[in-house]
Amino acid sequence: MREAIELDTIDRAIIDTLQGGFPISERPYAEVAGGLGIAEADLLWRLQRLLDRRVLTRFGPLFQVERMGGAFVLAAMRVPESDWQRVLAVVNSLPAVAHNYRRESERNSDFNMWFVLAAESAAGIDAAIAQIQQCSGLQVFRFPKLQEYFVEMKLPVRP
Repeated sequence: MREAIELDTIDRAIIDTLQGGFPISERPYAEVAGGLGIAEADLLWRLQRLLDRRVLTRFGPLFQVERMGGAFVLAAMRVPESDWQRVLAVVNSLPAVAHNYRRESERNSDFNMWFVLAAESAAGIDAAIAQIQQCSGLQVFRFPKLQEYFVEMKLPVRP
C-alpha cells in the first residue's frame, strides 16, 4: 500500500484551481500563481512535486482528437492472469496507448484489460492493434464511440 501524502492548503488550492479552465496567455502559470497568491516558480515546483509523488498522474490538456483529424478507440482484451505482466508491458510500450487499466466485471465478461488508443489516423489505430495482437498473441476488441457526451467532472480536494 502506498504511503499517504499530506497536502497543504496551497497544494489543495492548486489542484482545485487547475481542474477546470487554464488561462490562454503569454504566461499562464504566472497568471494562475497570482490568483493563488504564490510565485510562478513555487507553482511550477509544487506541480512537479505532485507529479513526482504521483498525487497527480498527469497534468495537461485534453484534446478532442477527432476534431484535430486523429482517431481513437476504447479497446479491451481477455488476458490470462498468468500472462498479465507480459501483456501489460506489450500494451503499455506503444505510444498510441493513452491509458490502460484492469477491470473485473461482475457480468461474466472476461474482458479484464481496457485501454484507449489514440493515433493520427484510423490507420494508426489499426497498426497499433495489429502490433499488440502480434506481440501478445491475444485478440484486441474495439469499442468505438457511438455517441459523445460531455461530462465535466471536478473532484474538489478537501482537508
